[in-house]
Amino acid sequence: MAAGPFHAQYVWHPAADDHQLARACIDVRAGRYLGAEEVLREVRGDFEVRAHRSLVLASEAADSDLAERWLAEEPGPESSLLWARVAMLRALRSADEGGPHTGALVDIANAAADRAARLLPTDPTPRVAQLAITRIRRPMDRAPLGLLTSPPGPWQLFARILRLDPWNREAHHRFLAFFFTRYGGTASARWDVAAFLSNRAPLASAVRLLPLVALAEEYDPNSLLAHHAWRQPQCVATAAAGYTHWFPQLADYRFTPVLDLSYLAHALYLGRREFEAREVLAAMGPFAARMPWSVFGSPEDQLSRARRSCGLPFPGSH
Repeated sequence: MAAGPFHAQYVWHPAADDHQLARACIDVRAGRYLGAEEVLREVRGDFEVRAHRSLVLASEAADSDLAERWLAEEPGPESSLLWARVAMLRALRSADEGGPHTGALVDIANAAADRAARLLPTDPTPRVAQLAITRIRRPMDRAPLGLLTSPPGPWQLFARILRLDPWNREAHHRFLAFFFTRYGGTASARWDVAAFLSNRAPLASAVRLLPLVALAEEYDPNSLLAHHAWRQPQCVATAAAGYTHWFPQLADYRFTPVLDLSYLAHALYLGRREFEAREVLAAMGPFAARMPWSVFGSPEDQLSRARRSCGLPFPGSH
């Protein structure tokens, strides 16, 4: 679905224009879980929306006891999924902060995901939660044929998820993140995996945008030529293909995929494809994501600079 018009301020909340989800987030912040139950139950068969909603709700619930309380009072697929997501976020946060209880939190998250997966075996989202935390303990399965560097990683779990949902967006992003240098990967493995996953995806899939994610991850603010990476033929071709094949699918989405649109708009803008960048930025309406703009500085300033360059309104332009 296309977002509404821009009205002077950016909306940074990840619920974007999923209004049911936004209302459920308000409930969660108030300590109520009925709204969360409704929005998750409704999309049991829509894995992309279920993954998105459960992640956003978990980000609201991670600092409270709501997930534990809901699971204790009304155990079921939805409460179990939210608990798995909350446990995942807590483990990742602890790992990033060097917390002393990270190992225990990883165990809790894995057990929570196993429980959620048993209750709704067709849903890949609990396994995606487990994939997210593999960057902490780093399993090293042998890579399949077809990769130049054959980087070891959580290939078995990734394959298990793909058997449930072959083009699961979050699974592909979580898997690529495993190979980020800041989590113990290498630049060569990151590029190899991004290219491998992108090339095997359908032309109209958001998975095709993964090289743009890898490029933003590699950005070095101390390099004088860093911006020129987005003007290289391969990057321009990836962004142009995303605009041609994936961007027209926007009408089929139940919510505006702000993060994917942000990566695409950013690459088109830096690749000097301002006509296409303008269309993508306009389709985002007022909704904004911090990545990939934040790798260049203040995300609001960088986004406003791109919108100004493309002739679109931005905060303070009226």
